[in-house]
Amino acid sequence: MSAPEAEADVSRAAPDQRSDSTAEDAPKDGARKDGAAEEAEERDQPQNAWAARRDLVDHSPRTMNVGARTRFGGSLVGGDQHGVSGGRVTGDVIMGSKTEVHHWTFSGFPRAGGLPAVSAVAGEIPRSTLERLAASFVAAEETVEDLLARLRRDRVLVLSGARFTGRRTAALMLLHRLGASPVRTLDRDTAPGALAERIAAGRDDGGGNGGGGNGGGEDGSGRVRGYVLCDLANRRGTPLREPHLLAVRDRLAEQDAYLVVTVGPTAVLEDVPVVGWEPPDAAEVLAAHLRTWTDEPTAAGLLGLPDVKEFLGRAHQLRETAAFARLLARYAAGEVTARAVGQFSLVSLENQVREWFEEDESAVHLRDKAFLIALAAFDGGPYALTAELSDLLYRFLQKTENPSRVPEVPVFGTHIGKRLQLARAERFEDDEHTEWGPVTQQKARFADERLSLVVLREVWTGHPSARPALIDWLRRLADDGRPLVRTRAAATVAVLARTDLPSAMALVIEVWATSSRFRHRLVAVNSLTLAHLIDTPNIPRILDAWSKDGDRRLRWVAARAYALIGPERPQQALAALRDAVRRLYADPAEVDDFDREMAEELAEAVELLLLSPASDEVLAQLREHIDDDRAVHDLTLNGFVKACAHTEDDDDRYGVPLVLDWYARASTEGREAATGIAHLWRRALDDRHTTERALEVLRRWVLIADRSTATEWALAALLPRLVTTASEYQRLSHLLRTMPGEDGAPPPPVAARLLTTLSPR
Repeated sequence: MSAPEAEADVSRAAPDQRSDSTAEDAPKDGARKDGAAEEAEERDQPQNAWAARRDLVDHSPRTMNVGARTRFGGSLVGGDQHGVSGGRVTGDVIMGSKTEVHHWTFSGFPRAGGLPAVSAVAGEIPRSTLERLAASFVAAEETVEDLLARLRRDRVLVLSGARFTGRRTAALMLLHRLGASPVRTLDRDTAPGALAERIAAGRDDGGGNGGGGNGGGEDGSGRVRGYVLCDLANRRGTPLREPHLLAVRDRLAEQDAYLVVTVGPTAVLEDVPVVGWEPPDAAEVLAAHLRTWTDEPTAAGLLGLPDVKEFLGRAHQLRETAAFARLLARYAAGEVTARAVGQFSLVSLENQVREWFEEDESAVHLRDKAFLIALAAFDGGPYALTAELSDLLYRFLQKTENPSRVPEVPVFGTHIGKRLQLARAERFEDDEHTEWGPVTQQKARFADERLSLVVLREVWTGHPSARPALIDWLRRLADDGRPLVRTRAAATVAVLARTDLPSAMALVIEVWATSSRFRHRLVAVNSLTLAHLIDTPNIPRILDAWSKDGDRRLRWVAARAYALIGPERPQQALAALRDAVRRLYADPAEVDDFDREMAEELAEAVELLLLSPASDEVLAQLREHIDDDRAVHDLTLNGFVKACAHTEDDDDRYGVPLVLDWYARASTEGREAATGIAHLWRRALDDRHTTERALEVLRRWVLIADRSTATEWALAALLPRLVTTASEYQRLSHLLRTMPGEDGAPPPPVAARLLTTLSPR
């Protein structure tokens, strides 16, 4: 969450705030100025490192799990709220499976009941196939009886459900239960108005006798005929209407026949009664299929495998479940390895994503593909935001497909439920962090969190022609005023870098890193940080090189990134920061506003490292090198005082001071860090450049102690260790005797109590 003033225009900045970015355009950088418009565009303020890290923690995607681990940060108080930390995304998810599990692709996966995709030509389904399906068909008996009753009454039933939920198998099983023979499939491209004619023509196609009746085939008294039309492919201009079904019903009655039509959520229907189909439980489906392939004891043993339990814990489609049962049967027979079983889940997702992006527009429209990409970037984010930015990507994709065409976006499109159904995603409500506090919003996420990573990898590496549109989109996101949007742009690029580092660096990250806008450079920082988090190689090497680069913008990016990944390698990070600050002051006559700005960035890097899980090691390193030279001395004390200013919740002015709490714990545990904190406090109070700011921090601590007994006790333990000379005693005693309370009130009573802990020297 950004501080409100983080990106304020420099024209409103106070005189003592940082210099604006015009210093970056000085001849020393060789930057180009093209006039007032460009200069005004680039006069943005850098967001302070602490607030920027908080944005990264608040808005990173769940696949990177920033905040759950202590790899990149963490908090000295209250766990992970104040640091960049994260979970590891496995290489298999980012890079793809390393071993071919089997020779199937989705085109060869059985649909929910083991049937191939519906042929474009009508044909008869063998009875043996129907009997095999019946052996593994799973559905609630009450549901089936209700559907059978409707089918007997109306002779035609429209069954609606998402793709791969078993709706086609259900249609066939309903006809099978009625004793229909033969059961014929109708061409999915049959026009609604031609349905009755097609049914009438079926009388002469052979198989079955005519005549009316009430479905006597169920009790063996006669044969009935069945028709199934799967995935009716109608359009807005040719909806399926009630008159069509009435005409069909008459033709069916003439033949003593029944028809089941399956449609998707986006089918165009007018006054047509529809029955929704919900998929059965995946565990029941898997067990039923295993019993058809193996014996009961073997099936029970397979269902107890850890990989099987993990598979069932994810939102897999029924066609994937059926295919998994076949693989498990082969595993039980010794035909495939346990590794193949373990990788099946991920391979299924990869095949699904390839299907999404390889199918023609009639299956997955370009706008839906844009939504899938946007959802991958904003997984778990607000739905409205994801939809808004997916339409932006849709425009860029249209421009790539046909540069001469004006991009068009429908104002009102697919309903949210249908859209998420296609994406195998779900809605939920949760709080979203904003600079005004948590706000409850309706959000969307993939049912399987791995999908976001697989989608981004597939688009970037499997469809290079989409790269120009994707890059334009990401650059637009980096310019967005919302921290969530900029953070997700960085996270998306991190995944692309993990997949193809050279391309991501050249096409996106380096462009941001060398921008004259602080906002762009911060997105580059976050991209590199998150890329390192998901084990992208060579990120530290990139930062080491940039910290010594002649382009000062790259040095700025390196300094920010060191603050975030530094806890993982504190010695190297601090050594790089020391080298960087020495370069700034190598020639005092050449120091300009940008150098002073850079010195602040380096101090903020030290600040974040001090408040990271590597705090004790960082503190020891700072003490060891504080007297190396003046530049390092100033870097150390500036960073230390900045760290001391933070509380457990920076939005609460009376929150627990992080460094003071660190001192209290270290002192209780007898750690060397307690001595180090006291030492740096004495040095900061005694240095003319930091005395005033250090005393102001102590005043704040005293005011907090007036409201918190724990803080008072910690401060009472620290203050005596800050007095080793007469001048130190005079400085602190004067502070406690003269400091006012809040808003000019009388001195707080705690000040007098703390004064008693000091002894004159």
